[in-house]
Amino acid sequence: MSDPRREIPSVDALLASPEFEPILKGFPRQFVVRVTRIVIEEIRNSLLVGDKDIDPDGLTYYARTVLIRLGKETMPSLRGVINATGVVLHTNLGRAPLAEVAADAMAAAARGYSNLEYDVELGKRGSRYDHCVKLLRELTGAEDAIVVNNNAAALVLVLNTTAKGKGVAVSRGELVEIGGGFRIPEILERAGAFLVEVGSTNRTRLSDYEDSIKKGEVAAILKVHRSNFRITGFTEDTTLASLADLANEEGIPLLHDLGSGLFITADALALPAEPLASDSLNMGADLVAVSGDKLLGGPQAGIILGNSELINSLRQNPLCRALRVDKVTLAGLEATLQLYRDPGQALESIPTLRMLGNTAESLGKRCEELDAELTGLGIGSSIVESEGRVGGGTYPGVKLPGFALALDGPHGAEALATHLRNGDPPVIARIVDKRVFIDLRTVLPGQENNLVRRVREASNEGFDS
Repeated sequence: MSDPRREIPSVDALLASPEFEPILKGFPRQFVVRVTRIVIEEIRNSLLVGDKDIDPDGLTYYARTVLIRLGKETMPSLRGVINATGVVLHTNLGRAPLAEVAADAMAAAARGYSNLEYDVELGKRGSRYDHCVKLLRELTGAEDAIVVNNNAAALVLVLNTTAKGKGVAVSRGELVEIGGGFRIPEILERAGAFLVEVGSTNRTRLSDYEDSIKKGEVAAILKVHRSNFRITGFTEDTTLASLADLANEEGIPLLHDLGSGLFITADALALPAEPLASDSLNMGADLVAVSGDKLLGGPQAGIILGNSELINSLRQNPLCRALRVDKVTLAGLEATLQLYRDPGQALESIPTLRMLGNTAESLGKRCEELDAELTGLGIGSSIVESEGRVGGGTYPGVKLPGFALALDGPHGAEALATHLRNGDPPVIARIVDKRVFIDLRTVLPGQENNLVRRVREASNEGFDS
């Protein structure tokens, strides 16, 4: 019996064949050559071990196999997905989707030149740190503001500028891990300051801060908003206002890592009260740091608000250049902030706010429409109660009541969820009680057709597997 590996055509023969002509028109020749060699080697190895699934019959087989491999090789590593988890600020899925005007502004900034660091009126060099400042002052009442690349960077810059080589007083109940394994004490250390722990995990009084300052090693007070967990029971906390009085008396800055970046009252979203940046400033915080891509609903950014003299010191710090934000982010942030001039428009236009404000009734209607469509395709689904989450390390324990579609995969929930993920676009769902839940709270308008198509494809794949 002849060795089937001898029937494998050469790379040159494949490239010269009519079957490969459209492939060479669609991809660079060197790229096709490299992938074709890889495919041939894989087929040769499979035949060597007697793999019965390999049947290289004719040049069409090779062309099809190479084309599939080329598609995988050229697929971007960063690509869009459909978030059907019900978690609005899903950190693993990129947190806040942007308002259309913000996305348009970022695309426009990316396509051409801009006045990023140029003063058009004066005809000379300007500063990137001037952008967004006017809006941030207007919306928060801050004396001044500066934008860097994320909130962790904002905290590093603030600590390095105000307390390098000195102590920072932080309550033991606020020594949080902000995500990705990064913790407040480590960030503080990397910023060049050292930690002065005050109080206990569950009870920290004003006198604890006073005692730490008396020892003469505290150059700043840092209050960290516990946005990603709650302490309940036998607790006591020190208010920001009382800390502001103490810091003012001692002539040291009060820093507030607020984190979540809510710029609209929580009751407008039917959510529990959450401090605003303007609240922190009104209570006497000298510098307040917030995220741009959490409850604000904009691109990833760290926003620092507060005392103009301190903000100017931040601008002069060499670290500021290392942590600076780019033109695309500034364009998206400015467009997002513009929407907040009209809170009603912000609620309607910013996807994060719109999803958080979705009522159970409106979600139920969307579920009914999609359930009818899936039923018409012969795909079984049912409408069930669901509980979404805010996500992004905000509003711990808060559940967002709504409805979802529950799907039964032909080979179980795990198989169906896998098929949903491994398609274009990937659909990321969650499994509850051995069923796949499609929570429409986080499925963006206009994604329904792709969602239905992917559910149909995944269901068919499940039957064929």
